[in-house]
Amino acid sequence: MSQTADLPSPPAAAPTTVDLKREYEEAGVREVLEELDRELIGLAPVKKRIRETAALLLVERARKRLGLAHETPTLHMSFTGNPGTGKTTVAMKMANLLHRLGYVRKGHLVSVTRDDLVGQYIGHTAPKTKEILKKAMGGVLFIDEAYYLYRPENERDYGQEAIEILLQIMENQRDDLVVILAGYADRMDKFFESNPGFRSRIAHHIDFPDYSDGELLRICDTMLERQNYTLSPEAREVLSRYIAERRTQPHFANARSIRNALDRARLRQANRLFEADLGPLDAAGLSRIEASDISVSRVFQQKPAPSAEKR
Repeated sequence: MSQTADLPSPPAAAPTTVDLKREYEEAGVREVLEELDRELIGLAPVKKRIRETAALLLVERARKRLGLAHETPTLHMSFTGNPGTGKTTVAMKMANLLHRLGYVRKGHLVSVTRDDLVGQYIGHTAPKTKEILKKAMGGVLFIDEAYYLYRPENERDYGQEAIEILLQIMENQRDDLVVILAGYADRMDKFFESNPGFRSRIAHHIDFPDYSDGELLRICDTMLERQNYTLSPEAREVLSRYIAERRTQPHFANARSIRNALDRARLRQANRLFEADLGPLDAAGLSRIEASDISVSRVFQQKPAPSAEKR
C-alpha cells in the first residue's frame, strides 16, 4: 500500500468567482419571485422591495463564499398597510426566500396576535411568549397588529413583558429567527415611538398600498376562476360598481372584503337556482353568477340598486 494512501486530502480551494445569475437560479429565488408576481395582483412597490432584499441577501451570501468581510444583514421587518393587502402572503413568501438562501433553517411562518403572546395573569406571559418563539425558531414569526402588545393605559397589562422577551430574542437569536411586525401604518409609527428597541432592530419597513378598483376586479376574477365560477357581463358591470361603492364605506378590507362579497354572491346564486326549480342544470348554469346575485347587496341600500341596462 502506498505510504500516501492514508494522508488526508488537501482542503478544496475556495472559489475565486461567483456567478450571481447561476446562484439566483439554483437557489430558487426566481421561482419565489415569480410565485409572488403570479399570486398577488398589484403591489408593485412591495414586490420591488422584496426583489431588492433578495438581491442584497444573494450578494451577501456570495461575499461570504469568497471569504470577503461580511455581516449577516438585519432581517427583521415591518409591514404596514390596511387589512387585506397581502401582508401575510408576502410574509410566507419571504420565509421561503430566506430559507432558500440559507438565512433561516426551516423557512416556516408562525403567525400570531397579541392573544398568543400575552397572558392574563402574573407568570402567564413569559411561558406563552417563549413557547411561540420556540415554534418559530428557524423561520419567521409574523405578529399581526403588533401595536396591541403595548397598552400603556392599563397599568396591569402584561404586554410589556412579552415585548422585552421579543426584543432580547430578536437581538440574540437573529441568526435563527426573523420577526415581522405588521399593522396599520399610523398605529405602527406610534408603537415604534413608544418602543425604540423595536425600531432599532428593524431594517426593512415595507408599506402595502390599497388596491385600485381595477386591481380589485382582477382579484375577483382570480378568486372566481379558482372556484370555477364565472360572471355574466351584467354581473361584472354591477360588481365593478359594487367595488367602487364598497371602498368608500367603513371597515373595507381590500381583498378580504372582496372575498366576503363573492362568498355572499355565491350564496345568493345557490338560493336563486334552488328556488327557481329550473330542472337539470349543466356546469355553466351552476357556475354563472348573475347581476341579481350582487345588486341586492346592502352596499347598495343607500342608493337605487344598479341596473345593468343603465349606463
